[in-house]
Amino acid sequence: MGDTTVTTLEGREEAVPHPVADDTGADFLDRLRTPSRPRLWFEILLIAVSYWTYSLIRNAVPEQKAEALRNADWIWKAEQQLGIAVEQTVNHAVNSVTWLIVGMNYYYATLHFVVTLGVLVWLYRGHPGRYAATRMVLFATTGVALVGYYLYPLAPPRLMNGGHFIDTVMVHQTWGSMASGDLKNMSNQYAAMPSMHIGWSLWCGLTIFALATVPWVRVLGLLYPTLTLVVIVATANHFWLDALGGMLCLSFGYGVARVWYGTLPYALPRLVPKRKPLVPRQA
Repeated sequence: MGDTTVTTLEGREEAVPHPVADDTGADFLDRLRTPSRPRLWFEILLIAVSYWTYSLIRNAVPEQKAEALRNADWIWKAEQQLGIAVEQTVNHAVNSVTWLIVGMNYYYATLHFVVTLGVLVWLYRGHPGRYAATRMVLFATTGVALVGYYLYPLAPPRLMNGGHFIDTVMVHQTWGSMASGDLKNMSNQYAAMPSMHIGWSLWCGLTIFALATVPWVRVLGLLYPTLTLVVIVATANHFWLDALGGMLCLSFGYGVARVWYGTLPYALPRLVPKRKPLVPRQA
């Protein structure tokens, strides 16, 4: 084995080796941070496995009933002292209008999933360059919420002792909550803080507002988390401070995506940029 040489008119000279692109750790990390076209089969599998894992962990958190009720009493008394305890008033007022509260029960049970999945599909089809980063926000938000469920068990207002809140699902016999009626054994009833109904709906609303081009659609994007806040309070599933917890979790999610991609998801290119091919290593 010897050095590679080339023949010229003057004779034999040592060839200058060609530079070879080395796929170093930094290059590999840069490629991971570069948006790529999402693959449908992988996304379906990832979302299914992630939600299954989330539900498994959330429901595996010990249902610390006594502590959860104490925390609910503390929040309710603190809100009363601050003059911001509006949940009971909203709960009783909306419950007096049967068609409205029944609609809210079904809203609470369905749109949380339907709208979130719809926005993911819209991103996948129309904004593939922003899809992975925006999905990372949602996943990071949900992941940190699990920490909240473990560290701060909290009973929803409808389960408080002597709170005089109305469990609207039980009263109107509607399928509106995984924590009421026949479905209550399938979900941890004392994981109310933070509210992922708010975390997910605000993620949907901000995404629609930032990326939609039709003005009335952008307005609907902002109205969706606002209406969701009314629903979670009216159905006595959350204190409004739970919504604040969901917002903080979402802020964490955006922070994770900002650090990883170097910018907010909505500032990334709409389409997937072409990747530069790696230069093959030469002998």
